[in-house]
Amino acid sequence: MFSKILIANRGEIACRVAATARRLGIATVAVYSDADADARHVAACDEAWRLGPAPARESYLRADLILDIAKRSGAQAIHPGYGFLSENEDFARAVAEAGLVFIGPPADAIAAMGSKSAAKSLMERAGVPLVPGYHGSDQDPALLAREAARIGYPVLIKASAGGGGKGMRIVEQAAQFDAMLASCKREAKNGFGDDSVLVERYVERPRHIEIQVFGDKHGQCVYLFERDCSVQRRHQKVVEEAPAPGMTPERRRAMGEAAVAAARAVGYVGAGTVEFIADQSGQFWFMEMNTRLQVEHPVTEMITGFDLVEWQLRVAAGEPLPATQESLRIHGHAIEARVYAENPDKGFLPSIGTLRHLRTPAAVEFTHVDAAAPHHPAAVRIDSGVRAGDAITPFYDPMIAKLIVWGENRRQALARMSQALAAFEVLGPATNIAFLSRLMRSESFAHADLDTGLIERERAALLPGATPPSLRVRAMAAAAILAAEAEQAAARDDRHDPWSQRNGWRLGAPLRRALPLTRDGQPCPVEIEYQRDGWRVRDDSEALTLSAVTGSQATRRVRGRLGERGFEAGAIIDGETVHLFSDEGPYAFGHASVLAHAGEDEHDGGRLTAPMPGKVIALLVARGARVTKGQPLLVMEAMKMEHTIHAPADGEVSEIRHAVGEQVDEGAQLIDFTPVN
Repeated sequence: MFSKILIANRGEIACRVAATARRLGIATVAVYSDADADARHVAACDEAWRLGPAPARESYLRADLILDIAKRSGAQAIHPGYGFLSENEDFARAVAEAGLVFIGPPADAIAAMGSKSAAKSLMERAGVPLVPGYHGSDQDPALLAREAARIGYPVLIKASAGGGGKGMRIVEQAAQFDAMLASCKREAKNGFGDDSVLVERYVERPRHIEIQVFGDKHGQCVYLFERDCSVQRRHQKVVEEAPAPGMTPERRRAMGEAAVAAARAVGYVGAGTVEFIADQSGQFWFMEMNTRLQVEHPVTEMITGFDLVEWQLRVAAGEPLPATQESLRIHGHAIEARVYAENPDKGFLPSIGTLRHLRTPAAVEFTHVDAAAPHHPAAVRIDSGVRAGDAITPFYDPMIAKLIVWGENRRQALARMSQALAAFEVLGPATNIAFLSRLMRSESFAHADLDTGLIERERAALLPGATPPSLRVRAMAAAAILAAEAEQAAARDDRHDPWSQRNGWRLGAPLRRALPLTRDGQPCPVEIEYQRDGWRVRDDSEALTLSAVTGSQATRRVRGRLGERGFEAGAIIDGETVHLFSDEGPYAFGHASVLAHAGEDEHDGGRLTAPMPGKVIALLVARGARVTKGQPLLVMEAMKMEHTIHAPADGEVSEIRHAVGEQVDEGAQLIDFTPVN
């Protein structure tokens, strides 16, 4: 076994690898960009070396710098994590040529699976079922359009060298093909340096099911069952679970054996994932192979009891696989939700900013479970690469954490996930926590009616827009304000002044007081009745009692009762805003004259602004152009994803404020636009 390894990555995967290495007594070397100098993964490792500036191309994608640090630090092997250089065949080859061990598959296996087109041909020869499509090297747009017509619409255009949903478009009809192809190629070129694409039939209501495979240097290869990754937005996974709901033993065996055949076809060693697309009847086809550990690997660990990073280290060191196919078993059900800094109400656009408050559900660190007696080590697990005070920047993926839960069955796992999400508190950038909570409660997900279009199909329920806060939520926010007032009075030491008391005492009758809360600029007042041991709040339909507020100004816990039901929420008062974290989701309330101008429209209708920080990559109109409502005007790129700015109405482009290649901040004016009647 190695005595020291370098982790050529950042964030939660670097922390994850470091945790297993520490348990095995292996020293770790972290690398970091200037943006990550104080990052959690730097603190998690035994030593840390600077790579370069924040942009990945100047730091985490600099193979030469990483190899130099590995040699100078005395590392014997390099773990690439996922993303960055993890599936770069040149990097894997350079590591081997430098006399170090690449903790991943051989460079030839990465090369074989790195091109989706070449991989499809290889899988066809290996007898792995394929979706009908065009996987050739001729990239003439006219030929691709003809192939799409031959396959039959709808079709899927997909970057040949891509992954993570980038460089992928669903085309419903021929009239859309040219524009979708151009956009897909542009995104693929920017994200992967290769604009080659393939075209396949788009399977209606598809499920995305992947098989975890593992091979060693002794010719053994096993599959560790499946994961269902069907719940996606923008072709990127949001929730994963294992095992896949509705999977029969026969189909599991067929998919597992097909995945092993795919791995053996390229002489695979290490952890890999063979991804399949399946229809609602259960028929499945090969989609691609990811030659690395996947983001969603924890759900496989939860149901098998094995540490897959430990397997990677042992296999890379030349040891045989720790288990045979016959000895592997599924135990219970696991679900993983990716908690992102993003705004679901704005098309899941990334959100940046400092994590001013971060409170995660109680979790037990993952510990290895002996193969002889597999057992789940914790009901809730958090994999994260950030801490309170860290910043989510535009340079890297905006993931805050992976929340993983385990249950004896899917029903119990769902309940635990809902509880854990309710206990997850973030103050700073926008997050998808409330969206994930609604997803867990949605009819389709709860009943395992899964396909990659679930989010769009349930859009009305999952993305309802602003909903009026319940009396319970407003009351808890009010209680936090009242507790803060009492605390401030105590701090002024005016407890002997009867006019400064905050206990609500009045001669003859209890004090009733209206607190003028606002939300999104709209008034939502709460009438509070002071009582001996707390407060009472009522409206026309119900009444509740708030009996306790604990904690400090920084973070409070508000408790109350509605009839026989008790409830609790976290509350933070930030200036003149009250942030409440409840099982109904996070809410922000203004108090008194707080947000006096919050209701004013931030946009005057004549300007189009950047919805996120990013770079202008394409101008689709010129100054003075007359355009129609919905017409694409400009394309931005952020975090390797494209966002198109459309005309809000019929009108004229009176000014273009930024040129192609310019970096812009969120809210920056992009275009001056004059509507016409």
